[in-house]
Amino acid sequence: LNKYVLLTEYRASRGRNKILGKLDPASMDVVGRAKEDVSLPKATMTKIIKEMLPRHVRVARDAQDLLVECCVEFINLISSESNEICSREDKRTIAPEHVMKALEVLGFGDYLEEVHLALEEHRREALDSPKGGARWGKDGMGMTEEEAVAEQQRMFAEARERMLSGSLSTPKQEGDQA
Repeated sequence: LNKYVLLTEYRASRGRNKILGKLDPASMDVVGRAKEDVSLPKATMTKIIKEMLPRHVRVARDAQDLLVECCVEFINLISSESNEICSREDKRTIAPEHVMKALEVLGFGDYLEEVHLALEEHRREALDSPKGGARWGKDGMGMTEEEAVAEQQRMFAEARERMLSGSLSTPKQEGDQA
């Protein structure tokens, strides 16, 4: 709780609440939205909380809600500081380096090693996922990029031939019988 109070005082001393104007800062977050509008998925948070504790420990609903609120506040704090660092560097996109610098500035330097490991793991998973960097190769599509381009060209040629011959019938697939 002391760290939370110190961080709140730190935020106030940095003038972050000036952007809120005449609105009540207690009911608003850093970017001026009502705090009720921002949350984390309760089921996911409950699962994370349960995974972190021994099986025999139970957590009261109001304690879970408090933990979720603390997480939201932590995310807001780190996001706000990351945004300031990003702005000072005249960048428009917050990069992982900005987040790590924010953690250090806010006194969470102890987390940097674990955050760096999580970032590296995320990058590896992103490269391995079909939506990430390894879109081609012998993965879910079953063909390399070159094979896919060749197949696309073959299909274009077939479609062009059908169009020029005036035939609207679909091409016969391998194994189809006439």
